[in-house]
Amino acid sequence: MANLKGSKPLPPYVSYRTFLNFLLGLQEAIPSRLDRSFWGDKWSGSTGTQLMAALRFLGLADNEGMPREKLRRLVDAKGEDRTLILRQIALEGYEFVFNSSADPESLTYAQLEELFHNSFKVADDVVRKCIKFFLGLAEDADIPISPFVTKKSRTARSGAGNKKVSRKIMPRTASHVLIPDNTMKIPENSDMDKVLLGKFPTFDPAWTDEVKVKWFEAFDVLLKKVSKS
Repeated sequence: MANLKGSKPLPPYVSYRTFLNFLLGLQEAIPSRLDRSFWGDKWSGSTGTQLMAALRFLGLADNEGMPREKLRRLVDAKGEDRTLILRQIALEGYEFVFNSSADPESLTYAQLEELFHNSFKVADDVVRKCIKFFLGLAEDADIPISPFVTKKSRTARSGAGNKKVSRKIMPRTASHVLIPDNTMKIPENSDMDKVLLGKFPTFDPAWTDEVKVKWFEAFDVLLKKVSKS
C-alpha cells in the first residue's frame, strides 16, 4: 500500500491484534507464499491486504508475498528471543522515528503524529491507526516510548470504550391526544362530563404549544358534535 504520493509503502495500520493472531496461526505451518488463497478464508479483503502490506513494510515478506527468514524466526521464537527479533523489526521499520531529532522517550503525541505525517503524507485517521500499531509493536519489543504518547493513547482507547451515548429527549407530541374524526359518534344518553373525561387527558400546562393547540382543536370538535346531537 503506497501513500498519497506513491513514494513509500505505508507503515502498518492494520490492528496489531490481527497481526499477532496472524503470527499465531503461522505456528501450525508457514506456506511458501502468503497469497490470497492462503489468507482469504481467514481475513476479509481489506484486512488481509493491510496485513500483507504490514508484513512487507516490516521486512517479513517480499513484494511477491514470499515469507522471509525473519518471519520464520519470529514465528518460532519464544521469550527473550522473540522480544529481540521484534525489537530489530521495530528499529529497522520505524527508523524515521528512532533516528529523528525527537527523542522517542520524551516526545509528545503531536510530535509523533508529525513524524508520520511528514514521512508519509497520510490522512489523520490513518496516522492514528499507524501509531496504534507502532505502540503495540514497541511494547512487545520492550522499547521505551514517551509516557506523553502512551498515556494519550490509553486515554483515547478508554474514552472510545466508555463513551457515553447521549439520549435525545424528544419533546412531547400530540400522539397521546385523542382527536375525534368525522365518523365519531357520541353515545346516546351520555353525560357531557363523562364524554370529555373519557376522551381527553388532563390538560397539562407543560405541554408544547403544538400539543396545546391540538388539544383545544380536538376539544372544540367534540363540543360541536355534542351540540349537534
